[in-house]
Amino acid sequence: MLCRLALAGRSSAKLIAPLGCLVSRQKHTLPDLSYDYGALEPHINAEIMQLHHSKHHATYVNNLNVTEEKYKEALAKGDVTAQVSLQPALKFNGGGHINHTIFWTNLSPNGGGEPKGELMEAIKRDFGSFANFKEKLTAVSVGVQGSGWGWLGYNKEQGRLQIAACANQDPLQGTTGLIPLLGIDVWEHAYYLQYKNVRPDYLKAIWNVINWENVSSRYAACKK
Repeated sequence: MLCRLALAGRSSAKLIAPLGCLVSRQKHTLPDLSYDYGALEPHINAEIMQLHHSKHHATYVNNLNVTEEKYKEALAKGDVTAQVSLQPALKFNGGGHINHTIFWTNLSPNGGGEPKGELMEAIKRDFGSFANFKEKLTAVSVGVQGSGWGWLGYNKEQGRLQIAACANQDPLQGTTGLIPLLGIDVWEHAYYLQYKNVRPDYLKAIWNVINWENVSSRYAACKK
């Protein structure tokens, strides 16, 4: 059974882990990046990447571990009120960990361009063209009010791709049922040091580092 929230982007694990997992689980850890902090320049600079990964994501991981310990204690005591009160923290920090774990793999210094194979065919089928898909996901991401994420997800029941936006750190699968394939972080901490408050400029740049191999692998996995 998958007990780690970090794996939720590639599984059907729920945001709130089964009780057995909470009792016996290992602590969540900050995943390593497969590239250096400066590898995505000039599109995303090293300072942003270092702060985003080593500070922001690390904070979600630490707070998730603390919250799960408190939840474990509440379970042991049979304190339902405490369990309910911890749900928002589990959702926020668990979602932050899930979302960022996907995000780092969705990026690559060798990224950009367009996807190939089955993913490209699905994009053409469901959005008409890659250009139309790119325009729609960019528009949805620009339009997120405050902080949140733009997503390309897979609707397993309907067998098609869908674009969605999630507020704050709400995880895509846990809140919409869509399986996450590509996430674009539009919290200001993801771009402000470089792009200030001009979110559209950041979104124009990020397409140059999208790891389509990773997105395609996620698509192939969720269709099995």
